[in-house]
Amino acid sequence: MAMIMIAFFGVVIAVNVLMARFAVSTFGGVVVENSYVASQHFNRWLDEARVEGALGWKAVLSRTADGRVIAELRDSAGKPLAGANVTATAEHPLGRRPETELAFRESAPGTYAAALEPGRWRLRLAVTAESHEWRTVGEVQ
Repeated sequence: MAMIMIAFFGVVIAVNVLMARFAVSTFGGVVVENSYVASQHFNRWLDEARVEGALGWKAVLSRTADGRVIAELRDSAGKPLAGANVTATAEHPLGRRPETELAFRESAPGTYAAALEPGRWRLRLAVTAESHEWRTVGEVQ
């Protein structure tokens, strides 16, 4: 009987330690630092999103064999979006690597490239062209 009780509590303690380790080492769930302050800007963010959506711009993200990230930008008519200023923040999906700031250079009309280390990354693209700002999020591997 004593061995059964020891085994029972041993399993309970082991599971608790495992769960505590996962809770400490994985995504913390913080999206914004201060939700009250973020709520004050919510309507402005919605308006900006409507304006960005009305532009109709599209981005296709891909990787080259040498590890560069390629962003192909098109306007609402499907034409290349040339002469844009393109930056991005690369985030690891689980937050296990530090964020990396990227500055893209235009390699062809509407095609922009930047170096990025191997791995799976979520890119938060910011594009400024034709006196408009546009943001999008995509992933590359």
